Amino acid sequence: MYLTEIFGSKVFNDDVMRQRLPAVTYKALNTTIKQNKRLDPEVANVVANAMKDWALENGATHFTHWFQPLNGVTAEKHDSFISPVGGGRIINEFSGSNLIHGEPDASSFPSGGIRSTFEARGYTAWDPTSYAFIKDNVLCIPTAFCSYSGEALDRKTPLLRSMQALNKQVMRVLRLFGNSDVNHVKPTAGPEQEYFLIDEEMYNQRMDLKFTGRTLYGAMPPKGQELDDHYFGVIKPRVQEFMRDLDDELWKLGILAKTEHNEVAPSQHELAPIFLTTNVAADHNQLTMEIMKKVARRHGLVCILTEKPFAGVNGSGKHNNWSLKTDTGVNLLEPGDTPHENAQFLLFLVAVIKAVDEYQDLLRISIASAGNDHRLGAQEAPPAIVSMFLGDELTEILESIDAGTPMEGKEKTIMRVGVHAIPYFHRDTTDRNRTSPFAFTGNKFEFRMPGSSASISTPNVCLNSAVADVLRGFADELEGANDFESALHDLIRKEFHDHKRIVFNGNGYDEAWLKEAKNRGLSNYPSTVDALPHMLDEKNVTLYQSLKVLSLTEIQSRYEVALETYSKKINIEAKVMVDMARKQILPSVTEYQQFLAGTLNEKRACGMDLDTSYEEDTLSRIAAYTGDLFNKLRSLEEDLPRAQAIADNLEKAKFYRSNILRDMEDLRNIADTLEGLVSHEYWPFPNYTELLFSV
Repeated sequence: MYLTEIFGSKVFNDDVMRQRLPAVTYKALNTTIKQNKRLDPEVANVVANAMKDWALENGATHFTHWFQPLNGVTAEKHDSFISPVGGGRIINEFSGSNLIHGEPDASSFPSGGIRSTFEARGYTAWDPTSYAFIKDNVLCIPTAFCSYSGEALDRKTPLLRSMQALNKQVMRVLRLFGNSDVNHVKPTAGPEQEYFLIDEEMYNQRMDLKFTGRTLYGAMPPKGQELDDHYFGVIKPRVQEFMRDLDDELWKLGILAKTEHNEVAPSQHELAPIFLTTNVAADHNQLTMEIMKKVARRHGLVCILTEKPFAGVNGSGKHNNWSLKTDTGVNLLEPGDTPHENAQFLLFLVAVIKAVDEYQDLLRISIASAGNDHRLGAQEAPPAIVSMFLGDELTEILESIDAGTPMEGKEKTIMRVGVHAIPYFHRDTTDRNRTSPFAFTGNKFEFRMPGSSASISTPNVCLNSAVADVLRGFADELEGANDFESALHDLIRKEFHDHKRIVFNGNGYDEAWLKEAKNRGLSNYPSTVDALPHMLDEKNVTLYQSLKVLSLTEIQSRYEVALETYSKKINIEAKVMVDMARKQILPSVTEYQQFLAGTLNEKRACGMDLDTSYEEDTLSRIAAYTGDLFNKLRSLEEDLPRAQAIADNLEKAKFYRSNILRDMEDLRNIADTLEGLVSHEYWPFPNYTELLFSV
């Protein structure tokens, strides 16, 4: 009973609305939510009043428009419900106007040039398809965020537009198959969230973790993840308490937290939810990341969501599981008992194959960031080359269609494990491939490239738009066909033949794949700086413009914001490295040298023939490395002003990638070597052994 009582208790969900709204109002709002219809302002007034009463009863004193600007986190401005009525008295008031829109300052959020400092006005607009909720005694209303001139300044608006565009094209295709009972189709998402938990006291002693979310210095401990003993291992009591507390908080907000376990790296864990409509899943994931951090602090821990917080062990991703679901409950990517006979499934499957092939560059761009660059292609995450895994059976079916040869449907294989007490079960028709960036996993596609700290909105905007564009072309062709069945077969055959280069079922970590991918003509953008300029390629601009997902101005602004963010993050990291080297590492190393020198002098002065080889050798090596460290530090200090002086954002980002990151790596390598020579009690901050194995 406990779970059913607390689940959604802080959410103004469908059950609450059904109880508190007049029937006519509930019906109108429900139509808006389920069929994407415009909401009557009078309906908004009734909803607002009911929402206010419910919020007050649940302890809320303020309300806020909760939105997702382009800075990667959420934003909120709190207003109380109070309104003066004279005589020193107040009433609680919340109107339909308060619910529908707000006016935050738009000049202080990233805009890529759309907004200047003196142009402050911006608007938030209620997204009624995502339920309002109470967080910290504040009624939070999920909203979109736009500029005074109407351009989207957030992650949510393009996502909603892409879902609308996708629904339109999917419906055209479904009608061709005679599906008259379906009224709308929505993409679903289930983001698997990876994260690290470390001790708060140790975190507070690391300037790099506090300012950048990752360790900029740190030698590998004697043991890392090589024994594979942490993955799915017994969850430690302190972590289990955190997870239990986290589940409670998430469940109260209606977030379908389902699966939790230890991940591969020490101190790394994962939380996976049940799938939801994509914009709601995106909202829930933003909330999940926020609440993870809050709950961790209650337990004396810090939750780290950065993609690569520790060198030498696996980083963290956020696998985006994507599918299409009708309002009648049908998953359009669910194969039948004999999938090759399921023409509708095969058409949607081929549509995704073509979309991923034609817009592989956009998918790479959608997950590009300075943090994610450290993770991709490092034998722990998919390579930067986008490819698709279908599994042997689906690939064989499509190949047989392409070749024009018949293929008998396969029955599911019965799995017998050789122990009488264990019952038989059916083997899945596809294996799993953890090296594939984009893998079909039975009834959905798992996009494995997004970074752990990123919003899932951006990759889903790209995916929704790409598939919508392909389906638009399919519908145009099939609607004009004289013989639908024949045209459908020919279309599936042709499109798979033309785009099967993107299908790769092998090992994405194998060096041979890099050569093969190049021969296939697949794009390879190793870094964010390599990928981002292709956002402005004509085909990509045309895609977003033609579907009314993003205007040219909005595309350009996101490009500029992404470049600026890349450079700023690396600049902050470099400045932190300088501070740590000058104010912590060099003084500590010098102090240890003085200690060793004193010990050496004492041995020499005692009149005994004592062995001084350790002190002499260590002092010599430390002195040499300290000189190298200082020289590399000066190189970084000299390059930073040069980087900051570059006006063009792309050229600046290139300089940070080529010069500043090189300086940082050189500096770190020497510092990490010194860490291995200096006594632990002299090293100025907790090392990897303490950070990764103390919880």
